[in-house]
Amino acid sequence: MASSNFIDYVKINVRSGSGGAGALHFRREKHVEKGGPDGGDGGRGGHIILKGSSQLWTLLHLKYTKHVKAFDGKGGEGGRRSGLIGKDIILEVPLGTVARDSETGDQLFEITDDGQEIILLKGGRGGMGNDHFKSATNQTPQHAQPGEPGLEAWVVLELKVLADVGLVGFPNAGKSTLLSAVSAARPEIADYPFTTLVPNLGVVSYRDYKSFVMADIPGIIEGASQGKGLGLRFLRHIERNSILLFMVPANSEDISAEYQTLLQELRLYNPSLLDKSRILAISKSDVVTSEERDELKSSIPEGIPYLFISAITQEGIEQLKDRIWQLINEPLSV
Repeated sequence: MASSNFIDYVKINVRSGSGGAGALHFRREKHVEKGGPDGGDGGRGGHIILKGSSQLWTLLHLKYTKHVKAFDGKGGEGGRRSGLIGKDIILEVPLGTVARDSETGDQLFEITDDGQEIILLKGGRGGMGNDHFKSATNQTPQHAQPGEPGLEAWVVLELKVLADVGLVGFPNAGKSTLLSAVSAARPEIADYPFTTLVPNLGVVSYRDYKSFVMADIPGIIEGASQGKGLGLRFLRHIERNSILLFMVPANSEDISAEYQTLLQELRLYNPSLLDKSRILAISKSDVVTSEERDELKSSIPEGIPYLFISAITQEGIEQLKDRIWQLINEPLSV
């Protein structure tokens, strides 16, 4: 994914269509001088609809679409003919898109399935024609309803990457290297902080033609939950991952402290993230000796399954896939 093309936040103004007016009309035909009311109903205004598409992975196509307006319904006609319904506007969005009220920040709904459609703003209802208002005491009603006006709102669309496994770690923990080693994804890899500026998704092949999706997400830093670094942009994408794979390099000064810092940032952002299954991968294990590795084991936090891995030598990669597959299909509490 190119960083210039990955957009995970847009704010747009949307307006649904107004309903058409009901008709004020009376039947007038040859030999029928005083026919009854026959005004038809107005058509409803067009909806603004969000539709999930598995073919999209970014909100880029909506970045420069600041105003979206559906079509108005047509007015009713005589002969009880209803007006045409206003054309709906359907906005396709990636799976994992959340719609929020721009003023309150409240979540309206989320799109998670391909082809799923949810009405963002309903079109105005069409007015009733005067045919509806006739009665025994009022044979010639001189009244028909106007159509309801459409709605208007500013809406925020946020994308939360959908993946089975989310990689969690400080910059330079080896997340991009791991993803490139186990999938066809080719994220930018370099030895400086924040090489990864946007989420990268990779499909990881498993045994018997099975597969799962792994997401390399921009590295966390202490204070990310308060918006430091890439902050909330990073943490938002972790919410949608089934499993969290924590990565701490073997040459870290303190593996346990680094893991606890990562855990604390997730806790401050959203405590429910800690309910997800977790694995700890000690990356770059090829840079330490067997004696140093034995010393590291004593500093690994208790209560979380861990593996020593190296994307360079492929050590522990197959065992890591096995553990991930097990957790995806039989989630364990850790």
